[in-house]
Amino acid sequence: MGTVTLGVSIAVPEPYGSLLQERRASFGDPAAFGIPTHVTLLPPTEADAADLPAIEAHLESIATAGRPFPMRLSGTGTFRPLSPVVFVQVVAGASACSWLQKRVRDASGPLVRELQFPYHPHVTVAHGISEEAMDRAYEELADYEAAWTCGSFALYEQGPDAVWRKLRDFPFGGGGGAPAVPAQGGYTIEASSSAPSLRP
Repeated sequence: MGTVTLGVSIAVPEPYGSLLQERRASFGDPAAFGIPTHVTLLPPTEADAADLPAIEAHLESIATAGRPFPMRLSGTGTFRPLSPVVFVQVVAGASACSWLQKRVRDASGPLVRELQFPYHPHVTVAHGISEEAMDRAYEELADYEAAWTCGSFALYEQGPDAVWRKLRDFPFGGGGGAPAVPAQGGYTIEASSSAPSLRP
């Protein structure tokens, strides 16, 4: 069956996702329309196509143990000079993202891999383009804000055309997922050994 290139991520919902994708394209990033706007949980990873059922079962078990949580983006950051990336910062939901990505890559599962850099949840808005264009992305999105309740993550496959396409959503709390409830003020994310939870 061969190998596939997979990724796991949290999609940035509409209208935020399309807006940031369009802004990424406006900065001259040629990858903009091949990559849905997202927060990475598992970077591009080669896997045997025959392992897809086991991978989906693994991700489903993680999602079942998770719960919806508030996500908020605010302002920009950069990994330069280590990596040519400008991003929008995740200022709420980062600990839950960290909990999820550790379990996605858990040694007991089918997606074990080491990371090149320590995990830092973010939304890329410019990658590998000119320094001038990256400076513009950093400055023009410095006041950017978005917030939503994250109710799922998804498995993606990169095609031969370098475009990432969603294979399947994994709602938190099991099959049906929870209704999207607006994030309430004064709530914080708490990472535990079992699942991320909300507490007032």
